[in-house]
Amino acid sequence: MPNVVVVGAQWGDEGKGKVVDLLTEHAQVVVRFQGGNNAGHTLVVGGQKTVLHLIPSGILHAGKTCVIGNGCVVDPTVLMKEVDGLTSRGLLADPTQLLISEHAHVIFPWHKHLDTLREKARGGSAIGTTGRGIGPAYEDKVVRRGIRMRDLLDVERLRRRVKDRLQTALEEIAQLAKKAKADEPLLDTEAIVSEYAVLGSRLAPHIKDASLYLSEHVRKGSRMLFEGAQGTLLDVDHGTYPYVTSSNTVAGNAAVGSGLGPTAIDRVMGISKAYTTRVGGGPFPTELGDETGERLRKVGAEFGATTGRPRRCGWLDTVVLRYAARVNGLWGLAVTKMDVLSGLSTLKICTAYELDGQRLTELPGELEDLSRVTPIYEELPGWEQSLAGARTIEDLPPAAQRYLRRIEEIVGVPVVCVSVGAERGETIILQNPFRA
Repeated sequence: MPNVVVVGAQWGDEGKGKVVDLLTEHAQVVVRFQGGNNAGHTLVVGGQKTVLHLIPSGILHAGKTCVIGNGCVVDPTVLMKEVDGLTSRGLLADPTQLLISEHAHVIFPWHKHLDTLREKARGGSAIGTTGRGIGPAYEDKVVRRGIRMRDLLDVERLRRRVKDRLQTALEEIAQLAKKAKADEPLLDTEAIVSEYAVLGSRLAPHIKDASLYLSEHVRKGSRMLFEGAQGTLLDVDHGTYPYVTSSNTVAGNAAVGSGLGPTAIDRVMGISKAYTTRVGGGPFPTELGDETGERLRKVGAEFGATTGRPRRCGWLDTVVLRYAARVNGLWGLAVTKMDVLSGLSTLKICTAYELDGQRLTELPGELEDLSRVTPIYEELPGWEQSLAGARTIEDLPPAAQRYLRRIEEIVGVPVVCVSVGAERGETIILQNPFRA
């Protein structure tokens, strides 16, 4: 049975949550393999909106197991709120439906303070992080001083590790607070240990060896869906560095972040909006600072699910999509928010860049070059009709069909799914990755 990875093909916020929710029907296990609660996946089912930051989007389906892999960083306070919110709605009644890797690293209060103070200290050169402590937690992991989920289950071990790390964290916090002209937070070892030990006790039924669990499902031939967070251009190695997140968002990390070998992955599905958005700093060649950009933001409700920040909006950039297709090995592309383009008489697709008189068809490796490029556009006719009732590709206006075909031609990857609204049912499935 095929196992499928879903990744964002732009700068995040592409609609991965909706696609994962749709595909979960065909999977037994859904795995989140990187990131933390800096992600926000919004689902609309039966008119009810659900925003998830840590728990995989497949949790709304009964009888499915959702796994938070070792590649994630977990804020237990946020996770517990999500668990409580779901159980209050009659979901997650069976604790075995959620499994958290015992090797996932934990976000503590000092990580969040370091995150926000570093951004303040950077001033005009701020990266635009969410301030959730994601970067500092991954930093602790890499320098081998991190605290993992399994440590929350042993109070004495937790106390030792919190005490050791907090001392050095407070020294940096004091320096940053002085530089940023901010107040120093009051952090106490015993208060933190007490709070996190309680959280560990409540989450204990879910904390397991995720790698072993998943390998058993591979052996049984179960269908697994791997859910990425953020997007390809935010990958710490392959994104627009340094304006990136702190983890690998590309499909290759699905294996590392879940504890499986790469042979467990069969297909990779990329998700792209019908236009482009970005949150935070960094270059954005097709960004629109005019009425069209504002219209895309308003009609598309382009505000961050995690931070509430307005997203920067622009025309579709297929240079970015071709790059995402290459570094992820995309099998197919899902195009979301096609309905947002309804009412625009003319649409533009960026097919290449111009830099110092030269035509570029590939993404420049140097950030300064990307910030200087001029997009080269191809114009296509738009459409006036609403797409809300479309359930087959033939239901779409001819201009919308042409727009999708042109994306396929330029990117070299087939469009296998089209979203025409926020609801689960407002989707056209052309090829199911679990069946194709």
